[in-house]
Amino acid sequence: MPCFQPVERMKTAKIRCGICPKGCELEHGETGDCQVRTNIDGLISSVTYSRPCSMNIDPVEKKPLYHFLPGSPILSIGTAGCNLHCKQCQNWQISQSNPTSPNTTSPGEIVKLAVHKVCPSIAYTYAEPLVSYEYTLDCCKEAADAGIKNVLVTAAYINPDPLRKLCGYIDAANVDLKSFSNRFYEEICDARLKPVLNALKIMQDSGVFLEITNLLIPTLNDSEEETKQLCAWIAENLGIETPLHFSRFFPQNQLRHLPPTPMETIIRAREIALGTGLQFVYVGNMHDGEGESTRCPGCGVCLIERYGYRIVKNGLVNGECPDCKTGIHGVW
Repeated sequence: MPCFQPVERMKTAKIRCGICPKGCELEHGETGDCQVRTNIDGLISSVTYSRPCSMNIDPVEKKPLYHFLPGSPILSIGTAGCNLHCKQCQNWQISQSNPTSPNTTSPGEIVKLAVHKVCPSIAYTYAEPLVSYEYTLDCCKEAADAGIKNVLVTAAYINPDPLRKLCGYIDAANVDLKSFSNRFYEEICDARLKPVLNALKIMQDSGVFLEITNLLIPTLNDSEEETKQLCAWIAENLGIETPLHFSRFFPQNQLRHLPPTPMETIIRAREIALGTGLQFVYVGNMHDGEGESTRCPGCGVCLIERYGYRIVKNGLVNGECPDCKTGIHGVW
């Protein structure tokens, strides 16, 4: 079972996992907070290696990625476990447990499947791919060698060194920036905000194409002031061309007592984001023709019209607006 070698050996029999900021100290046989990383004979091993519990072919728009190979299929794989414990998690059945498949699928087999199904990219998604770090990394290496692009769908709660190593093989990522409040991260996700912001900067500096998702939850992270702060940070640190998706919350997991996010809240958040200068702002978990489509920041013409996960029209020409020749940020 492959291991991530840079662990910290303690003065006791414990060792510290080096993947994420939680730094779990584990005795032999103990499993970390993510429920999948275990101390086996003095090495941290991931019990999910080569054991994905979910595998599908999705439209890339479902990740969501709107500026990365639009309209293409993406092989999506997920392994169990997560180092966050978000009360709003929609995939809590696999993220908050360890339903490890009895069958194995090696990195090479994953890549062969992507080639066979004519998928130009592979997404590591559904739960948290970073806690299955070794499997994700090995799949990414195999995919890169085969000319297949790699996509992370992640909460980005990871330490800098393993992240930088992984970024050498990652083409794009959608990062779930859950809130711009550290209190929200602590009380709702059992995590902290700063490591996520640091991870976003590292991805940006490493050349990973980034899109951001922010799920707006009534009474918890949907204030206009917080939305302004989040958008201002993205504009200053990642660039105004970074696509941002505001997603609508529906009651589930431990937050079933809250109502769905009003559509008006999502539309208003989009207005705020555009007002801060962000060029590409989208809505999710709801249908809104304007909020789902891509407009040229130069002349305002509609370039990509979407309905849900379906491309209705793509008027881009070599990544440019055909009317004013403005280059559109993305991987086309």
